[in-house]
Amino acid sequence: MLFNLAVNAKEGEPKMEKAVFAAGCFWGVEEHFRTLKGVISTRVGYCGGDYPDPDYQTVCTGRTNHAESVEIEYNPNLISYNELLKVFWTTHDPTTPNRQGPDFGTQYRSIIFYTNKDQEKLANESKLKMAKSFQSPIVTSILPLSDFYQAEEYHQKYLFKHGQNMCH
Repeated sequence: MLFNLAVNAKEGEPKMEKAVFAAGCFWGVEEHFRTLKGVISTRVGYCGGDYPDPDYQTVCTGRTNHAESVEIEYNPNLISYNELLKVFWTTHDPTTPNRQGPDFGTQYRSIIFYTNKDQEKLANESKLKMAKSFQSPIVTSILPLSDFYQAEEYHQKYLFKHGQNMCH
C-alpha cells in the first residue's frame, strides 16, 4: 500500500512532502538530513517489518524485520527528492548487507521507502546511476512505505541533544 505523504498546507503555501530512508543507525542518518535547507522536520523510527508496534529492544533482536529509519518532512520548493537521494547515497555504504560501520543486523540494512510512484521512479533511477560508482553491487532495497513506527523519545535528535554530529 502506498501512502501519499504530502502534508496539508494552508492556502498559498507549498505542500510539504515526506521521504523515508534506512541507512544504518538512525541517529547518524537523522543528523545528515536534519540540518539541510528545506528539511522541515525529522523523526526516527522503525519501518519495513512484520511486527506491530515495535520498540527498540524488539527491533534489536532482529526478529521483527524492521529497519532503523528516518522520516523526513521537507519543502520540495527548497530541496528536491533527488537532492535527498544524493545525501542518502553518499552518507552510508549501500554495498554492505545488514551492516554500517560497527553496527550489524537486519535493522541496519539500506532501504529507500517510497511514498508514491514518482519517488519510486527517482529512487530506481538514482540506484542505477550510483551503481556505476561502486566496485561492489548495491544491496539497497527500494520498497513501498508501509507502517512507520516512531522510535522512543530518547532516540529523537539523539546526536543533536548530546552535542555530537556523527555516530562513528
